[in-house]
Amino acid sequence: MAVYPNKVSIFEVGARDGLQNEKPVTTKDKIVLIEDLAAAGLTRIEAASFVSPKWVPQMADSADVLAGIARHEGVTYSALTPNLKGLELALDANSDEVAIFGAASESFSQKNINCSIAESIERFAPVMELAKAKNVPVRGYVSCTLGCPYEGEIAVSEVARVSELLYKMGCYEISLGDTIGVGTPHKARKMVEAVAEVVPIDKLALHFHDTYGQALANILACLDTGVSVIDSSVAGLGGCPYAKGASGNLATEDLVYMLHGLGIETGIDLNKLATAGNKISQALGRGSGSKVARALSE
Repeated sequence: MAVYPNKVSIFEVGARDGLQNEKPVTTKDKIVLIEDLAAAGLTRIEAASFVSPKWVPQMADSADVLAGIARHEGVTYSALTPNLKGLELALDANSDEVAIFGAASESFSQKNINCSIAESIERFAPVMELAKAKNVPVRGYVSCTLGCPYEGEIAVSEVARVSELLYKMGCYEISLGDTIGVGTPHKARKMVEAVAEVVPIDKLALHFHDTYGQALANILACLDTGVSVIDSSVAGLGGCPYAKGASGNLATEDLVYMLHGLGIETGIDLNKLATAGNKISQALGRGSGSKVARALSE
C-alpha cells in the first residue's frame, strides 16, 4: 500500500511558464490572474520572467506586473532569471525568490539558452552569489529529465548530475521537468529515485507536462517517494516555446482534484481556482484546458 504525503505544496507556474507560451494578454489580465490564484489559496506563484523580451515578448511587462499586484501575506511571488541582469531586474521589482534553469540535455541547452550545460552552470555562479548576498532564495529547474526533443532518451545519471550541481550551488529546491511530456510512470519514478540519491527528496519538485496525457499518472507514481512539491499551471496554460510538440502544462485544477481525492491537503479552493482559470482562458479567447474546470462549469 502506497504511503502518500499528508500535504502537497503546489508551485503555480501559469502566470509565467503558462502565459509565456500563449498569445499575449494585457498586464491587467496577468495581475488579475495572480491575485485570483492567491485568493484561491495558492501560496507559491511564479509571477514573472526577466528574460530578454526579444526572445519572450509575452513577459516584457514583468516589472509592471509585480508592481501592480496586491500582495497577499504568506504568498511567495517568484521570477525566472536566466542571468545576472535578469536577477538585478527581479530584485528591483521586489521578487520574493528567483529561479534559474539548466537542462539534462546538451542539445536542449544549446537550443534554449545558447550554451553548453557546463557553461550554463558557470553563468549561474554570479547569480547565486548576488542572490545569497541579498538573502533571496533561488530555485533550480532541470529541463528534459524524461526526454529531449533533439536527443530522445536522457540518461537518469545525467539528470542526477545536473540536479546535484544546482543543489550544491545553493538552490533550495530542484524542480525536475518533463519538458516535452514524454515520460511514463515507471520512467518517472526511476528518474526521481536516481536524483534522490544525490539530492534530498524533500528538496525535489515535479514539473511534468501533459503532452501525452501522462502527467497525473507520472505524479501518482512518484508521490510515495517522499516528493511533496508539484509544479502545475492553472487551466493547463502554456508549454515550452523551444520544444516542438510540447502542447501544455498539467492543469492545476486537475492536479488538485486528484490530490484531494487521495485525501492530500493542498490549502486550495478548487472552485475559486477553476474560476481563475476560466477567467484567464476567456482573456485568451478560448476554453480552459482543464478537464476538471470544464466539468465544474457544466
